[in-house]
Amino acid sequence: MTMRTGTPPAAPKPPSGQVAAAAAAGEPRGDLAARTLAMPADTNPAGDIFGGWIMALMDAAGAMTATKAAGGRVVTAAATEMAFLQPVKVGDVVCCYTDPVRTGRSSVSLHIEVWVLRQGQGARVKVTAAEFTFVALDEEGRPRRIGPGARTAG
Repeated sequence: MTMRTGTPPAAPKPPSGQVAAAAAAGEPRGDLAARTLAMPADTNPAGDIFGGWIMALMDAAGAMTATKAAGGRVVTAAATEMAFLQPVKVGDVVCCYTDPVRTGRSSVSLHIEVWVLRQGQGARVKVTAAEFTFVALDEEGRPRRIGPGARTAG
């Protein structure tokens, strides 16, 4: 897996190469970062899983990946381009996949997708995706430099 560096483009680019092939084949983009079971306590009045619960799962999965990439503590700075495509139901196995998009001076951006196995069976179904940006922090809670030659915690 390679990371692109630098500033983000002004407008999102369509997927290319292996990413496009994976999307066309109905395959998750990136590596499995978290998996859990959707439970009744996480439902809204309609009986579907709350979107906020899904976002929290994505944030936790992304933080684990970003912590490794940044070599230490990170905090969430932004979540953008969130789109809910399908509802998540009680009993679904919820899987978060993370794919590094870019590394900046003190930040790591990840494309995060959530796919489910309905009742733990059958084909995976993509339910949402977003881009999360995490900022690396030093011991005093200030942004710190990451990348080649940077001091890392841990």
